[in-house]
Amino acid sequence: MKKTVSFLVIVILLFSCKNDGIEKPDRLIDKEVMENIIYDMSLLEAIKYNEPSTTEKYKVNPKEFIYKKYKVDSTQFAQSNIYYAANFDEYKAMYDNVIKRMDGKKAVLDSIIKKEVKRDSLIVVKRKQDSIKAVKKVALAKKKDSLQKIKKKDSLLLLKKKPKTVKTSTQIKSKVIKNGAKVN
Repeated sequence: MKKTVSFLVIVILLFSCKNDGIEKPDRLIDKEVMENIIYDMSLLEAIKYNEPSTTEKYKVNPKEFIYKKYKVDSTQFAQSNIYYAANFDEYKAMYDNVIKRMDGKKAVLDSIIKKEVKRDSLIVVKRKQDSIKAVKKVALAKKKDSLQKIKKKDSLLLLKKKPKTVKTSTQIKSKVIKNGAKVN
């Protein structure tokens, strides 16, 4: 009997201590606004983690920026966050929505990045093609110059070597007459 009474006392104490949940704060942030705050904070924290020089350069504290943007203070945010976190299903649904938004933005950004990479690679290919054309022009110009040099050399050789002329019969006759004797 002593065990039964002690068991009942423990059960009564447990049920009497049970709280139905967190009390709704006076200045509760609306659920959609809370999702936007969580989304923006996640983005700014990611930027701060990946590019710390950005936030340092502009001297931006992500949390303070968000508080000013949504006109809330840190206490109001903390109380609202605790209130929403007390209901796990609702809180998880909020974070699931935030993740969906991020995935959507990621898909858009990935497509933009792919377009930029493709554009940049086309620019590189065009530059390579332009440089190949320039090299071909230089090579063609050198080839023309070398052909002209060869032609000049040939013409100089032709000038140096006098072609043997075939003597006509009048030239031979004039020779014979001048000398008065027959010359072979």
